[in-house]
Amino acid sequence: MNRRETLKLLGGTAVAAAASFSSRLAFAAESTMVVVVKIAGIPWFNALEKGVAKGGKDFNMDASMVGPANVDPAQQVKLLEDLIAKKVNVIGLVPLDVKVTAPVLKRAQEAGIKVITHEGPEQEGRDWNVELIDSVQFGEVQMQRLAKDMGEEGDYVVYVGTLTTPLHNKWADAAIAYQKEHYPKMKLVADRFPGADEIDTSYKTTLDVIKAYPNLKGILGFGSNGPIGAGNALREKRLGKKIVLVGTVLPSQAKDLIADGIIREGFLWNPTDAGYAMVAVGRLVLDGTEMKDGMEIPGLGKASVDVPGKLIKVDKIMRINNDTIDGLIAGGL
Repeated sequence: MNRRETLKLLGGTAVAAAASFSSRLAFAAESTMVVVVKIAGIPWFNALEKGVAKGGKDFNMDASMVGPANVDPAQQVKLLEDLIAKKVNVIGLVPLDVKVTAPVLKRAQEAGIKVITHEGPEQEGRDWNVELIDSVQFGEVQMQRLAKDMGEEGDYVVYVGTLTTPLHNKWADAAIAYQKEHYPKMKLVADRFPGADEIDTSYKTTLDVIKAYPNLKGILGFGSNGPIGAGNALREKRLGKKIVLVGTVLPSQAKDLIADGIIREGFLWNPTDAGYAMVAVGRLVLDGTEMKDGMEIPGLGKASVDVPGKLIKVDKIMRINNDTIDGLIAGGL
């Protein structure tokens, strides 16, 4: 039975109610959001995907996540082009290279698709960027921890996901600037190294760094797999006591390395909350909700909203150490 026949049978008194219900069903079916992440299949983005799925259920959206098989901005672009062709309502993106993805996001907007980014405060072609941390503070607190265990002196290196990953490099900039101002006896001995999104790459990089810089005292890793790969290398070479390792990690991945004192402390925000927040903001944008500073973002609470900068931010930095790690793992991280 088609919709017209159904309304005819219901009679005039029920037509308005049935039409309203049908309209809501059509709207729900049309509300599709897909989040494109930096790489598929790693624990960090598996956790983010849980938040996307929960957000979809809570906000009546068909929400899902996809990602490239490798850390490759060109693969992200292909996925984005596919979503434009499928005419989704909202695209979410955790960008690898904001310059590479800007043109395709602008095409998405021209097609009427809303764009919500995470870890992309400088991404052009977005409606809003959602952050769960203050980017400068996130870099600074990790440098403070690194410096403490290094005795505020000695050689160190910094890892990032890629040399174009926006927030990784912003955190690194903040950390290095803080070191230069507050810890003059510390020395960054090389330009930052890419590969911190992949365990094998960061493991191999660490082995190379150890050989190249025999006086190395510290490694600061931005990218959830960077400290894991580096930690595996330090454990293998029995250098966990000599070289201080601090960085962004997922608790369930880092538990053994933290317990053994190889990763001195980890830092992150909750990736599940990030996925949920992206969908929540996508729903608000679709509904035409006015974004205001201090507004409540579902699941996050009161947010700082920079309307001209298209930035929504809350402060959710978490420290991962032997005192906190079991509770974070029990919470799904």
